[in-house]
Amino acid sequence: MATETRSQEGSTFGRVFSRLGPTWLAGAIAAGPATMVSLLVAGASFGYALLWVVVLSAILGTVGQYLAMRLGLLTEAGIVAVVEDHLGSFWAWVLVVDVVLAAGLAQLVIMKTLADVSATIVGSAGIGIAALADPRLWGITWAVILALGLAGGGYRFAELGAKVLVSLVVLTFVASAFVVPIDPAAAVSGLAPEMPAGVGGAVVAAGVLGGAVHITLLTMQSYTMRARGWTEGDRDLATIDVVSSMLVAFGIYSLAIFLVAASVLPAAGVDPATINEIQAAEALGPVAGEYATWLFLAGLWGAAVSTLGGNTIVPPYLVADKLGWEQSVDDSRYRAALVVVALASAGGAFLEGAFFQLLVLVLAFGLVGTPFALAVILYLLNDPDVVPETNSHLANLGGVVLFAIATILATEFVLDELETITEPMSAFVVAFAVAMALAVLGLAGKYGRDRLGAD
Repeated sequence: MATETRSQEGSTFGRVFSRLGPTWLAGAIAAGPATMVSLLVAGASFGYALLWVVVLSAILGTVGQYLAMRLGLLTEAGIVAVVEDHLGSFWAWVLVVDVVLAAGLAQLVIMKTLADVSATIVGSAGIGIAALADPRLWGITWAVILALGLAGGGYRFAELGAKVLVSLVVLTFVASAFVVPIDPAAAVSGLAPEMPAGVGGAVVAAGVLGGAVHITLLTMQSYTMRARGWTEGDRDLATIDVVSSMLVAFGIYSLAIFLVAASVLPAAGVDPATINEIQAAEALGPVAGEYATWLFLAGLWGAAVSTLGGNTIVPPYLVADKLGWEQSVDDSRYRAALVVVALASAGGAFLEGAFFQLLVLVLAFGLVGTPFALAVILYLLNDPDVVPETNSHLANLGGVVLFAIATILATEFVLDELETITEPMSAFVVAFAVAMALAVLGLAGKYGRDRLGAD
């Protein structure tokens, strides 16, 4: 009887595990090169001081995905279509533009990362062909591979191999966490919410949180669940999906990388202002030894390849939903949009600057657009005309806390950018922040008017 019970329990666990997926896809995108680099830069720059942000990122990332999951299950439609039906075309376009800008900038920087790392690997391997060490050539090559793969459905094979590499690197970081001399007292002190002094603290903190609480992750949840055919009857399974992927898997991923970086990189004398992929690889030295650099480069390369595939489909999905296209390569318009986004990403290889710093910046930028998406989700989840079961007080509390923290860290980042507003990128960030702030205020005003009118 005991054997039979264990067999039934194992069978039940296997069935549940095999059905998980939508939030694991979001977690895979969250665990991309930008998050990895943000965690490494945070540890190298401030030691354990930003541990509180790392812990919060896993918790708040779970809250965000749970809210997005509820909206998808209760409406059984894509978020843009729901906004269009209940808030109007203007607000649907604001959401689409918000996501396209955040995902588009991320696309360019992730492609730059992939191109630079590909060139570095070839150069380090001693292949004597100068053109193969040119990141621009790799950017164009990968853009074509991405376009052909996604349009033809073959890119998933590249993603599978890339995820194996990323998993290997993550396991190495986890193993390193048991080997490196982590200072427990210093780590505990890093749980106190405090922005560390020094240049870039707000940007790095916003980047770390932005890895888990990003507008692309929130908006894609409804589409990935629709692809699985999940409905309100799958609520328990969807909750397990969210908790296991974001709180557990992503939480372990983030903590392992950060704690190892905070323990190893400052002691190794790595300059956070000029840190690059070769220096960051020292974090894996305690476990990987002389192979640390190759292992880290392979993991960074794999993270970029796997994340590019997921990120590329985000703008076409939302545009297709807004314009009423089928979100499938069977629709030539959607397939064309995929190809355009994929090929446009080649421009990332021509960007100036080190990709390590750009990756942190792109997550911080995405965080600026996230409060509006959260406001939209909370608005819809509290409207009985939209969902048959409005948010509980606890769900609303979690959503408000998430909105407040995301807004505070995004504001800190924007205030830093004000100091260099004469530079084009800083000016763009500030203008985007102002537009998003006005959008949130306008949405809040609409909610107030609608509620007063209903009363």
